[in-house]
Amino acid sequence: MHSLSIFGTSSDAGKSTLAFALTYLLHHRGLHVAPFKAQNVSNNSLVTDIDEGEIAIPQAFAAEAIGLQTTPIFNPILLKSGAASKAHLIINGKSVGDTNVWAYYKDLNRLKPVVTKAFQKLQEEYECIVAEGAGSPVELNLMDKDLSNIYVAKKFHTKIVLVADIQRGGVFASIYGVYNLLPKQLRTNVIGVIINKFQGDMSLFDEGVTIIEQDFGIKVLGVVPYKPFNLGFEDSASLMGYTQDLTQAIITVGVIKLPHISNFTDFEPLVVDTEIELNFITSPSEAKHYDLLIIPGSKRVVDDLLWLKKRGFTPVLTNKKIPIMAICGGYEMLFEEILDKQGVESQNKTTQGFGRFKGTVVFQKEKIVQKGCYNLQGVMVAGYEIHNAYAKKRAKKKKNLYGTFVHGLFESDAFRYKVFHKINKKYTGYNFKKFKKNAIADFAQHINLHVDVNYIHKALDE
Repeated sequence: MHSLSIFGTSSDAGKSTLAFALTYLLHHRGLHVAPFKAQNVSNNSLVTDIDEGEIAIPQAFAAEAIGLQTTPIFNPILLKSGAASKAHLIINGKSVGDTNVWAYYKDLNRLKPVVTKAFQKLQEEYECIVAEGAGSPVELNLMDKDLSNIYVAKKFHTKIVLVADIQRGGVFASIYGVYNLLPKQLRTNVIGVIINKFQGDMSLFDEGVTIIEQDFGIKVLGVVPYKPFNLGFEDSASLMGYTQDLTQAIITVGVIKLPHISNFTDFEPLVVDTEIELNFITSPSEAKHYDLLIIPGSKRVVDDLLWLKKRGFTPVLTNKKIPIMAICGGYEMLFEEILDKQGVESQNKTTQGFGRFKGTVVFQKEKIVQKGCYNLQGVMVAGYEIHNAYAKKRAKKKKNLYGTFVHGLFESDAFRYKVFHKINKKYTGYNFKKFKKNAIADFAQHINLHVDVNYIHKALDE
């Protein structure tokens, strides 16, 4: 059986959600299937079940949706924000430090064996691998450096599904252009195209389907009506597309949108909580309007701390009357001092924090990457840690102030209830695990209804 590549005809076409949905649907057809992305660029990562490494959220999300233990080989190369002209490189789940971006792409051949080995290892265990692409597969000046699209598709002779975002406009040109700019050997492996995020009367695109199939010679596998899906966000751009039903909201939460915000999937349980209105803010003048203010994780803690000071957040974040919760990088900013003498994240060896917690945070090259069950405010929470900063305590609490290194805390129904019932006694909470399971099944069924999965399944068997 062939494996499957998901190529977008543009960035943010919906590859991640389509890849997850097809992985889920093929799994429920009885195939032993696994998610994969050769190289991801995202500050949003999760700690794996196997080997406790870092991988990007989409592959972890797709694996968890079908009951697979997560492993670094689902996403063997991950790039995060680094210093100027640098990226933080993670290979097979383990940090190897910052690398110059130009040097990285110049010496990309050394990473191809990493991708090959990971894919081959998955092939030993799974019938079909659903490999998500990245951006556009036909950036002509970069095609020889394209690990996620061209390299995987060529090396492993995958079948290919194109995904086009009709909301962007120019959908015909993007489909025709991408298909015809693909190397000839890959064009023969294209199963068809999915038209994604359609809004309005579906019949208005009947002629469009005819044009694509008859004039372009590409089968239209489906036209998918737009359906919000507030889970599994890959990056901050996709996160900003979330939607909320605010008719029952009784608590307002403001998350400061740091320039290098990371692990923002921490807030998915709040996005889908009907009793909470969640907003991302960038101005201190907005902060006073919220029942709770959150300082999120950051991949560049010192840079984002200085940004907060420059933006004028100091009076807000030092105001003892404002309820504040800080997670990981946000937690680190609240100490008296941050030391980074080894230049792990910043060239600033000493930086003054906001001084809300006594003590010093020290950056070390050895990175803490672990999952566990943590006692947070008297509640046992299944969460994870990803940070280079060390402090004496994993969490600290004062009146109206709480900080912790632990991510994933809002997935705990008990923890959410404790935090928000204190803010508003009318808060009742909900079962996030049940919601997530139902939302995944519902979205997958939506894709199944509008995409010819039978055709894709048969093409994989050819």
